[in-house]
Amino acid sequence: MGAEVTTTPRVLKRVKRVVLLVVFAAFLALPVAAVADGAPPGATARCSDGTYSFSQHHQGTCSHHRGVAEWLDGSSASSQSPTRPAAPATSSTVAVGATVLLAPRTKSAGCTLGPNPDRRCSPGAYYSKLTKAVICSPGFRTSSIRNVPESKKFAVEREYGMTPGHYGSSLEIDHIVSLELGGSNEIANLYPEKLYAHTGYRVKDRLENRLHAVVCAGSIGLRAAQRAIASNWQGLYERTFGVAPA
Repeated sequence: MGAEVTTTPRVLKRVKRVVLLVVFAAFLALPVAAVADGAPPGATARCSDGTYSFSQHHQGTCSHHRGVAEWLDGSSASSQSPTRPAAPATSSTVAVGATVLLAPRTKSAGCTLGPNPDRRCSPGAYYSKLTKAVICSPGFRTSSIRNVPESKKFAVEREYGMTPGHYGSSLEIDHIVSLELGGSNEIANLYPEKLYAHTGYRVKDRLENRLHAVVCAGSIGLRAAQRAIASNWQGLYERTFGVAPA
């Protein structure tokens, strides 16, 4: 018969310490989820259409960019459901109030097509009842106020000397004051923006997302943000991100 082995408390303590070290080493060896390559600094989510959001709130993020494809702020996909665009709705879903023009609209034909709106035709406009409290509320969705029918898009194209039609992703009838900032759907706040014009509409989308976040954080007033993006969004982009839009 073999000799009986007596296990002392000191031996048990050493065994436990070895086990803990082995478990900790195994934990360190686990793969870490990588953030998507090429994400711009400060981005919190990658949208399904390839743009990035800088929103500080998950609700409403990428709401008009086909939803969130990937969170970049460390949120777990299992604990956060992807944001999906809300069901189509008309502007009557939210009380938007009256359209307020940022400057007089003095032309409705012969507008100059370029990387920026012709201010005589498209001065920019916002809705009077879309206050900071409304656009920063957790339940706010741009889909609930987006209402630009095809007939209005064609009217914008005609004003800018274009043949009315469908141009696909090469051109977007864009809001000068974005819906995230309470922009109006009226023609005074719309213009044809090309994807590959200098900077293009996808670059402007990044600024729109960031402005919504800073307005809601109280870093800039809503009216100041509306006027700034309508007057010179490229200059505002450079002041916001520290680099020129490209």
